[in-house]
Parts: sequence; C-alpha cells; structure tokens
Amino acid sequence: MKDMQGTLRRLSRGIPTVEHVWYGGGAGSILVRAALWPVARVYDAAMSVRSRLYDSGVLDAVTPDLPTISVGNLTVGGTGKTPFSAWLAFKLKVRAHPAIALRGYGDDETQVHARLNPDVPVVVNPDRGAAIREAKKHGADIVVLDDAFQHRRIARNVDIVILSAEQLLRPHRMLPAGPWRERLPAARRADLLVVTRKTATHEQTERAQEMVRIAIPDVPIVVAYLGPDRLMSVTDDEIMPTERLRGATVVAVAAIGEPELFKTQLEELGAHVTITPYRDHHTFSEGDVTSIAASVPADGFAVCTLKDAVKLAGRWPGPGRLWYVSQQLVVEQGAEDIDRLLKRALDARATATTNAS
Repeated sequence: MKDMQGTLRRLSRGIPTVEHVWYGGGAGSILVRAALWPVARVYDAAMSVRSRLYDSGVLDAVTPDLPTISVGNLTVGGTGKTPFSAWLAFKLKVRAHPAIALRGYGDDETQVHARLNPDVPVVVNPDRGAAIREAKKHGADIVVLDDAFQHRRIARNVDIVILSAEQLLRPHRMLPAGPWRERLPAARRADLLVVTRKTATHEQTERAQEMVRIAIPDVPIVVAYLGPDRLMSVTDDEIMPTERLRGATVVAVAAIGEPELFKTQLEELGAHVTITPYRDHHTFSEGDVTSIAASVPADGFAVCTLKDAVKLAGRWPGPGRLWYVSQQLVVEQGAEDIDRLLKRALDARATATTNAS
C-alpha cells in the first residue's frame, strides 16, 4: 500500500494534496484518477482473492499470546482510528493492563498514543505477533491492535471497524484512485462498526448510517463524534478555550488524512482559517517550520493537530505560541455495544490468566 501511495504522489505532481486527486472535480484530478483506475481494479481483485482465502480457511490466522481488540478501517486516514484506539485503551485501564500495538507508518502515531496514555506501553512492529509477545513482556494482559483490520494473520477476540461519515458520503474509489482499502461489504466480518463524524451534520451522519446498515445489516453500529475540545500549547503548559478563536486569524497546519476537515472544524469555531496541508505522516523540514511560523500574523494563531504537534514540539521558532487542538470523543449512539465487546475481551483475558496459572 505504501508503494501505491508513492505512485499516486508521483502521478499527482502539480495537485496540492492526495485528497484533491481522490475527490477533486478538476481536469487534473480526473485525469490522474483515470490513469490510476486500472491499478485500482488490480488492487481490488487482489484484496478480494486474499479475503476469500482467509474466509475459506486456506490461509490460517494465528492465535496470539494475549487477547486482542483490533481497531481498523476500510480507508486510508481520516476516520479517527488512532484517537478511538487510545480511548479504548483508556477504558481498559480500569480493569486490565492494556498495550497498544501498531505497524508504525509514521513515528507520529506512536508519539500520539504515548501522549494520550502515558502509562500504556506502545509497541511498534510490522510483525503483530512479535509485537504482542513484546507487549506481554511489558506486563500487558490485553492488546489493542491499531490499524489491523486487513492484518488477518493474527486472530482477534474483537474486531472493530471505524468508518468516516464524511468518506461514506463520497464516491467509494479503491486505492490508489481513492482512499478505500476494501469495499464496504468487507466490514461484514467485523463485530462492531463505528461511524465517526467530524464536520458531518446529524442528517448527513444518519444517511451514512443507513448506507452502512443496508450493506451490512447484521453488525451493530456505533456513532461517535470527534470534535475540538481545548487548545493546548505545544511549547509550554498553557491551555486556551476554543472560544478564543472566534473572529481570529488562524494559520492551520495539518499533515493528516482529510486536512480540509480540520480546516472546517476551525471555521465552525468562528476562525478565519488559512490552511497549509501536507500529506499524511509528513516529516517537517526546518524550512517547513520556518515558513509556517513566518506566515502567522502578529495578532493571529498557529494551530495544528496533536499528530503534528508531537513532531513540531521543540522546533517552533516563535515568537508566538503554536497550539494544537485537543479532540474529544463522544459516543452518541451504541455505547452499550462497545461495553459488551469490551467485556468479551476482558473475559478472554480472565480465562487466559486462569489457564496460565
């Protein structure tokens, strides 16, 4: 998949972001998508064959050393998978000793998890089995697998798929012509579907839910809102309410999936926003940092996401502060389904502990 994304970036030179290729209506975007369409068909077929091999038992899943909860998605970026994984780990801490295991596409995800749950071990290894064994050495008795829905080689006790309401309402184009790793019906193998919304209205979210319900009628659906909570200073311990952004000039920095949604969130807070978007997991150069800082007016604010803040900490030249938006996750519907599945995973942990002793 990383090779496909590299191909996409090479073919899309001259177009500001990958999202412009996937969703744009301009001639350049349409031309690039047309060029990528044959590759997307091959990718789609390959994923379908792989899935059937696992479904039929030709390819086996390995039972890991600890109970696992997989949190994954069907698309690349922008669903809220990382904050939801961190939120689950936080809930598990009440009754267990969780760890988080991830492949590690970028160092930012590791640092985000460490910031959100400082006392939860984070293990980075493309070999998820080895990551789980390492987590066990750190004292973990249950593991949250961040971004593991397509990693079917490891069996899991609970399978959760995160779906973005905003992405569901757009064309479902497969990689690399769009962000979809698998088609929507693939989520039938999940135990729970979480539809997240950032800028989608309640009406739009209901339409997205109905789309999912028609395609996957037998899997429970949870709705969760990911929205701005507070502004945290990247350079010190200062905290500022988001109300301070109303009427303010904001230079937004976003090296994430769906950077335009971050811009929209800030605009909904009443800010006048100019955004500097980068591709997901972008490594900021000194030139990037200097250029962004220089573009912030004396009476304005520089605002980024937590994912960007962990990479920019200690590098911001000032004179003003760099702020990041602390996101809140609110489960609006289906909290009882989450609790039921967490109980299943915790019961498996108790059984494993009993058998080990």
